[in-house]
Amino acid sequence: MTDLKADIDSDLDQNYSLNSNADPKNMQELTVYVQNLLQNVQDKFQSMSDQIIARIDDMGNRIDDLEKSIADLMTQAGVEGPEK
Repeated sequence: MTDLKADIDSDLDQNYSLNSNADPKNMQELTVYVQNLLQNVQDKFQSMSDQIIARIDDMGNRIDDLEKSIADLMTQAGVEGPEK
C-alpha cells in the first residue's frame, strides 16, 4: 500500500504539476495543457483499473484452487462435502 502511495505522489509531481517552463501563456496552451493532463489521468486510471482487475481474477483463481484442494482432502479423508 505504501508503494502505491509513493507511485501516486511521484506521478503527481512528475505529470500533474505546473512548473515554470510549462505555464500556459494563452487559452490555446491552457487547452492543450488541460487535455494532456486529463489524458494522463485517464491513462493512469486505466492502468490502475487493469491492475486491480488482474489481481481480482488471480484471487478468484486461487480461491477456486483452494476449494478444489479442500474438496480433494475431504474426499481422501472420507468426509462428504457440504450439501448444496
